[in-house]
Amino acid sequence: MDEYIAAQPEDVQPLLQSIRETIRASAPEATEKISWQMPTFWKGENLIHFAAFKKHIGLYPGGEATSKFAERLVGYKTSKGAIQLPLGKPIDYELITDIVRWRVNREIKGSDTL
Repeated sequence: MDEYIAAQPEDVQPLLQSIRETIRASAPEATEKISWQMPTFWKGENLIHFAAFKKHIGLYPGGEATSKFAERLVGYKTSKGAIQLPLGKPIDYELITDIVRWRVNREIKGSDTL
């Protein structure tokens, strides 16, 4: 994951590192790895991926997350399982925290709550 972040443009690296730290704090028992050529947090399965693109950072929490958080994702470009966080706009780290906690609870603990 360090190599992935270091290979990105300098202005994007701090954002990626902050997203990584936010996910790490929300899923401290998850393992970091690269999957699908993206930084990934794994705990029994892939919990969430993220990746840098030219105009956004992609966040990939799985298909049901975009439905579950639809009200909070108004204004973001989404597709099934993908959320685009535009570069140049503030990153909603609280939203990322809530999505990750929901993923951990749903996939690992069998609960649909945060």
